[in-house]
Amino acid sequence: MSETRIDLLRDHVSGDFDGIVLDVRASQGCWLVDERDGSRYLDMSMFYASAPLGHNHPALHGSQELDEAFLAAARMKPANPDYGTREQARFVEEFLDLLGSDDMPYLFFIDGGALAVENALKVAFDWKTQANAARGVAVRGSRALHLEKAFHGRSGYTMSLTNTDPSKIRDFPVFDWPRIPSPAVNDMSRWDEPELLDEEKAALEAAAAAFYRYADEIACFVFEPIQGEGGDRHLRPQFLQAMAELCHENDALFVADEVQSGFGITGERWASEALGLRPDVIAFGKKTQVCGVLGGRRVREVENNAFRASSRLSSTWGGNLVDMVRATRIMQVVREEGLFENVKQTGGYLLGQLREIAAEYPELVSYPRGRGLMCAITLPDGALRDKVIERAFHGHGVIFLGSGERELRWRPPLSVTEAELAQGVSALRAVLKEITAEEPK
Repeated sequence: MSETRIDLLRDHVSGDFDGIVLDVRASQGCWLVDERDGSRYLDMSMFYASAPLGHNHPALHGSQELDEAFLAAARMKPANPDYGTREQARFVEEFLDLLGSDDMPYLFFIDGGALAVENALKVAFDWKTQANAARGVAVRGSRALHLEKAFHGRSGYTMSLTNTDPSKIRDFPVFDWPRIPSPAVNDMSRWDEPELLDEEKAALEAAAAAFYRYADEIACFVFEPIQGEGGDRHLRPQFLQAMAELCHENDALFVADEVQSGFGITGERWASEALGLRPDVIAFGKKTQVCGVLGGRRVREVENNAFRASSRLSSTWGGNLVDMVRATRIMQVVREEGLFENVKQTGGYLLGQLREIAAEYPELVSYPRGRGLMCAITLPDGALRDKVIERAFHGHGVIFLGSGERELRWRPPLSVTEAELAQGVSALRAVLKEITAEEPK
């Protein structure tokens, strides 16, 4: 594609088109290719953590049966909630086998992570209102308790939850839903302290006060186990388990937003599982290719819940059939190659390397942290973080992502090798060395 065509996109399509014209045919594995000149870049961002097998994985090519399934699904765009197909049934079977459990039997599919969270909230609002009615309480469950530094999307309901970059919600109408401090702990040496930390106690007190103030109105507590866009901020299981107990005491659902942290990036199916948690509802997306909601547990206490009531949750498309075909094969590869288990090894290697870099450059790098391959470091400020990302791209051909105010995050595919991670680490180390050499003595 010529620069003129990119200019067309920049002029007419909302987005941040810059730097690369993606070659969807030549890009392979962790290597992203610029169509204009054939330049190759080591991709540690993977379309914002949404490509589980990297680019053009061999398992998605060369099979006549798979090619036929792709082509058949691409020729039509059925209304999946109302017209069943063998392709959707195969996808659901693989999904439940890999990611589901007996007490989480319900699924709803839709396009977009924000809409996944939005429908998870609808499940909770419906559940709470019906639960109230069953107790003779004429109050609608219409509020969602949530955390500071959270990013849950930019749809109607989710803008009332998102509170990272102000430009993403500024001047849009939002609900006045209760928001509590986010007691994230990025110092991994404190993750195993058994007692609740002071900041966690303060957040729990704020949550209890919200439940008291909005008696019978709070339908759920929604949280990211690891706040991704907020800066790779890790919430300890000690705090989240206490929040789960508080939700149970106040008849509110415990809702995990796993759009970014799910599908094996932590080494477990869900980050909530890695933390020993049992959410009632999980919103998923990105790596799953098809976004949506997985539900059960306390949801099943209401027989005619939103998953079961006709037309209570729906959309025209209910996810995309081509995405379902692709996701089915991806999940088969994950199982065949043991990628969730592999992530624990590669993630351990990456975290070890980031710790070494932090020791080498203590004035520049702090709080190396991560679960599985969901890793990050903190730089002194946003300007320096942006400089590191820019130099890694232009000078070393490596794509990194920023997050939060001053974080650099890693989002390689589940299939990444230690050799590929080593190349990324080497580029990061080289950039930090360059910046250190430039500082005045």
